[in-house]
Amino acid sequence: MATVVFADLVGSTGLFERLGDETAGHFVRELMAALATTFERYRGRVVKLLGDGLLVVFPDEADAISACVAIQRHLREHPVRAGGHEPVQLQMGVEAGEVVEIGGECYGDAVNSAARLADLAGGDQILTTHTVRDALPPAHSAQLRSLGAMYLRGKSEAIEVFGVAWQDEADMDATVMGVSLFKETTGAWLELTAGRQTMRLQPRGEKLTLGRSLAASLTFKDARVSRVHAIVEWRGGHFVLSDTSSFGSWVYFGGQPEPLVLRRTECYLVGQGEIALGCERGPQGAPLVHFAVRG
Repeated sequence: MATVVFADLVGSTGLFERLGDETAGHFVRELMAALATTFERYRGRVVKLLGDGLLVVFPDEADAISACVAIQRHLREHPVRAGGHEPVQLQMGVEAGEVVEIGGECYGDAVNSAARLADLAGGDQILTTHTVRDALPPAHSAQLRSLGAMYLRGKSEAIEVFGVAWQDEADMDATVMGVSLFKETTGAWLELTAGRQTMRLQPRGEKLTLGRSLAASLTFKDARVSRVHAIVEWRGGHFVLSDTSSFGSWVYFGGQPEPLVLRRTECYLVGQGEIALGCERGPQGAPLVHFAVRG
C-alpha cells in the first residue's frame, strides 16, 4: 500500500505562451525542484517529473496530506509569480492503494485515481477520497469536507470526493454536500436559471442541455461555452451534471468559495449554488447558471 500525490501547475500552457519556451521551462524546472524538496521533507519520494507537475509516493496518508497543505500554504503566504503575472497555483490529487513500480514508472488504480482527482481540482485545491480519509488520524480527517459523489474517468461507480480545508480563513460551511448524498432525492425537482431563462427538471424527466447551440435547453451566446457544454439529468435517484465541453465547468455549492472543476467528468447537484461555464466566475463575467434542488 502507498499514498500517491499528483501535483500539477495550473495554466502552464498560457505560461509558456507568455514567457516563451526557454524562460518558462527554466521557471517551471526551478519550481518543481523546490516542490520536490518540500515533498521529501514529509517522507515523499518523487517518482516522476511530469513537465508541469510531479508524481510523488508516500508511505503514509497523513504525511501526504501534510505535505500538500504545507505547499499550498507556502504558496499562499509567499506567492510565486512568473514574469509579473498572477501567482502560480497548484491542483493536487491524493489517493491510496496498491502501487506497482516498474522501470521508474508507477502503475495501479491509486495512481490513476490521483491523476483524475488532480484534473478535477481547481487552483489551490487538494482533492482526495474516502480511502484516504478513513486512514487519517482525527486531526487530519477533520480538515476534509465532502464535495459529493462523482464519477472519475475510467470508474464505473461514483465515489465520494473530499476537499482538504487548508485555508484557515475560508468559509467552509458544512451545510453543503454530503447531506443525503447517497439517498434518493425524492419529491424534489431541480431548478436552473440563467438570466431570464428558467428550466425545471423533474425526477425521471427528460435531460436538459446547456450550451451555445440554439437547440440547447439553456442557451448562451459566449465563445467560452461549447455548443453542447453540459448535460443535466436525473440518474440513479440524483440530479447529475455532466461536463461535455472544451473548457470545463466550475461548480460552486452553497456558500463555499472554492469550486469543484469538471472536465469531461460528472458530479451530483445538491442544495443550491452556481455553475460557471467555460471559466471561473468573477470579474471576467463568466456565463452563470444558478441551480437549486427544491421541494
